[in-house]
Amino acid sequence: MIERPLYLQRLIDRMNNGSIKIITGIRRCGKSVLLFDLFAGYLTKSGIDEDHIIKFAFDSDEYLELIGENIIDLSESKRKVDPHKFSDYIKGKIIDDGKYYLLLDEVQQLGSFETVLNGFQYKKNLDVYVTGSNSKFLSSDIITEFRGRGDEVRVYPLSFKEFYSARGGDKYEAWEEYHIYGGMPALFERKNDEQKTAYLQTLISSVYLTDIIERNKVLYKDELDSIVDFLCSAIGSLTNPKKISDTLKSVKGKSISDITAKAYLSYLTEAFLFIEAKRFDVKGKKYFGTPLKYYATDVGLRNARLNFRQVEENHIMENVIFNELKIRGYSVDVGTIEASETIDGVHKRKQLEIDFVASKGSRKYYVQSAYEMPTEEKLRQEKKSLTKIKDSFKKIIVVKDNIRPQIDENGIVTMGLINFLLDENSLDF
Repeated sequence: MIERPLYLQRLIDRMNNGSIKIITGIRRCGKSVLLFDLFAGYLTKSGIDEDHIIKFAFDSDEYLELIGENIIDLSESKRKVDPHKFSDYIKGKIIDDGKYYLLLDEVQQLGSFETVLNGFQYKKNLDVYVTGSNSKFLSSDIITEFRGRGDEVRVYPLSFKEFYSARGGDKYEAWEEYHIYGGMPALFERKNDEQKTAYLQTLISSVYLTDIIERNKVLYKDELDSIVDFLCSAIGSLTNPKKISDTLKSVKGKSISDITAKAYLSYLTEAFLFIEAKRFDVKGKKYFGTPLKYYATDVGLRNARLNFRQVEENHIMENVIFNELKIRGYSVDVGTIEASETIDGVHKRKQLEIDFVASKGSRKYYVQSAYEMPTEEKLRQEKKSLTKIKDSFKKIIVVKDNIRPQIDENGIVTMGLINFLLDENSLDF
């Protein structure tokens, strides 16, 4: 079993806080294992009696049979689990005034789940944890329904550090594997490249996209496929619905309106396949409405979708750094800063980009992803935008090379990728 200490600690820190803990994330990223094995195991080791830990998985026939439901009947009739049957079952399990921990997996399969969970909040001896795979149900809507008493814990596929802790061996060889196949936990059960490829391609086509199509009643699958392919090919590039519409029309001859493109982008981010990053004016301290950047939640899924034809390590490295910052709990934006320069006697103003502005409370970091800096000119280019920032927050360049962290006369830190990914405190060098 792969340990997930970061997420386990986030659940522990939220115990008995009066809120319903909502564990969200892409399907198959390890939410069920986190809740049913790692967290339940922690509760047991902490002295909680087994009969005070109530588990229920709404996509498991073993659990559904306990309340007289059947997974095949539910699927064929296209209905949710009966909330009355489930509520009666839970009432029968709570038999004293001791503290009970209710662990629910894929709770969106329960009918009227918001109402049921709201009712649980009034039971003072009940601490509730739920998982789900769709942010539309389990992040935005449900937190509104809970009147501020929903507490979200977002789970991602394995970070490189988690991947390496399970894989072991040479860390640079581990990176070579990770940047191609990503961090879906079940990859450890696949023994060769063929099995890993087939697993990832099945996940994205037969699980994620099928789920999106069914949930959102998408009529034209080929349009959704085209937008997925576009985002995978243009990872980390600025885009917007109109650009997607224009590109697909000119390159593939597909007529997709920008309204449709906008809707499909929301479906893909709500299902956690992609994450958007907004542009932030560092000097003006304001957001730009458009365009945005989109990053893949898992680079292995992205590579598999493109049949491993565009495994450009520099773009993948940028995506992995973005994901690492999100995993560490930062809000991550794409930074821009205006600069002026004189070329051939002509004074020009231009927008320089900072790859990432990572913020958490009062802490802020400016992070550049630079695959390599072989020349002094390349080094100056990477540092240019950072030197224009006049505040005192830390400025960091992450490079692929294996170098020890070093700081220059401008206070800019340069560090190697592996050091950055394996040291959870690397930003505070």
